[in-house]
Amino acid sequence: MALQNGRRAAGGFMKDFQDFIMKGNVIDLAVAVVIGGAFGKIVTSLIEDIITPLLLNPALQAANVKDLALLQINGIKYGVFLASVINFLVIAFVIFLIIRSFEAMKRKEVRVEAAAEVKPDPQERLTLAVERLAEVMESK
Repeated sequence: MALQNGRRAAGGFMKDFQDFIMKGNVIDLAVAVVIGGAFGKIVTSLIEDIITPLLLNPALQAANVKDLALLQINGIKYGVFLASVINFLVIAFVIFLIIRSFEAMKRKEVRVEAAAEVKPDPQERLTLAVERLAEVMESK
């Protein structure tokens, strides 16, 4: 009897776990992590290969340093810190642009829906126009 209850409990646990895994939000989260990792590599390349050389090449040449990671004073690697700050700012800016574009699309959707709701049916407009015309004719 105890063994049967244990199997039933284990089966219930496994079913609950399967239900949890198959929920859309868990799958969405997994996709977001994978896409986020790929996006992170793109942003890292953008920063290390394009932005950092453009912004910091003059400073690196003035300091007579070939690599940002080699920028240091008394063992303090401020070049690595500077690269991390630039990385953060670029990522934050890209996320800001993405969110801003999504909000703009939502506002546009709301405006389109509101415009669709405001327009009365052509038959209704015609009926209102006839009623107004009848009122004008009666008042004369």
